[in-house]
Amino acid sequence: MPSNRGSLVIDNIGELTTNDDAHGGRLRDAAVVIERDRVSWVGPAAHAPAADSRFDAGGRALLPGWVDSHTHLVFAGDRTAEFEARMAGEAYAAGGINVTVEATRAATDAELTANLARLVEEARSGGTTTLETKTGYGLTVEDERRAAVIAGRYADAVTFLGAHVVPAGDDPASYLDLVTGPMLDAVAPHVSAVDVFCEEGAFDEAASRRVLEAAARAGLASRVHGNQLGHGPGVQLAVSAGSLSVDHLGFLSDDDVSALAGSWRAWDGGAGRRGTVATVLPACDLSTRMPLAPARDLLDAGAVLAIASNANPGTSYTSSMAFCVATAVLQMRLTVQEAVRAATLGGAIALGMESDGWRDPRGDVQGAVGVVRPGARADLHLLDAPSVTHLAYRPGMPLTHAVWRKGERLL
Repeated sequence: MPSNRGSLVIDNIGELTTNDDAHGGRLRDAAVVIERDRVSWVGPAAHAPAADSRFDAGGRALLPGWVDSHTHLVFAGDRTAEFEARMAGEAYAAGGINVTVEATRAATDAELTANLARLVEEARSGGTTTLETKTGYGLTVEDERRAAVIAGRYADAVTFLGAHVVPAGDDPASYLDLVTGPMLDAVAPHVSAVDVFCEEGAFDEAASRRVLEAAARAGLASRVHGNQLGHGPGVQLAVSAGSLSVDHLGFLSDDDVSALAGSWRAWDGGAGRRGTVATVLPACDLSTRMPLAPARDLLDAGAVLAIASNANPGTSYTSSMAFCVATAVLQMRLTVQEAVRAATLGGAIALGMESDGWRDPRGDVQGAVGVVRPGARADLHLLDAPSVTHLAYRPGMPLTHAVWRKGERLL
């Protein structure tokens, strides 16, 4: 719940990225006023209203906190050897997930919680203020349920990923029955969405469709891991099911790009039916030595784009959204502003959090994230730089100067 602390004005902002069309997306010489956990005013610094306290931004750039819409943070164990082998030329395959499954099942609740808390703190220190995370490393009814419960203590959104891989030694048909039946029933009270890894070595088109249909029957949103290891049905399944997002997207046909773009034609800025967000995961593409997703083509076609970290122990062991943004600019041909928007507002849209009134896993009503405007949640990221351009201009440098989440300064 919001605290009773007084109002705060952050002024002397050299460049403010708002993602709010009412302010043209960016303001110079700006100020932001925070009241409790929400933004209450945005505009020119010279016109800022009085507040109980003041923070001088020193001419630095301020932007919304990163919205990381795809992570896998409830796990135990280590896959350094797998990464080393991949860097030596071994191809990535979905089956490596079972290594983490074994370690996660053996871990205590306290061990899983401590590791999750550590990883969330790392993400916060780099400016990430909103996190989705998934289950998917337990793959039994009880282990998936406990992962969802643990995730809900720290994440802003929890996704059920029982359909990650078929556990070693299990019968695929029986396991699919478990995922779409008793396992889903056990986790449903603790999650807001269901995901499926629609890939060779994981779940085929028919199995993936069953998972998405089960999610709909349970009244839950859906997401899809798709088109990562090769061209497949993931994009088309996600769009036809009305999934919130389809993530990875290294192998797309023209029809896939058109489907993702076309899914937004009735949205009209939020007034009509929402489409399926195209979520790209550049750190994972680099770590697996797979093709970078065609983010430029997706944007040019009219798709809504999100950038996320895919933080996980096997294929993208980083939560640095700044690294993902720099990669998107330097290697995926996005402008800095496009990449920043995708890593903030794009992620919010992928999570259904771009408007006020969504509820977190604890049931608390929240303001919009990924945007700086009156009424939005006061999630802010101040760079030790005069412009967001420095995120790509100075890649790899520690540019986070201060972070506010729900109006509270974390760093």
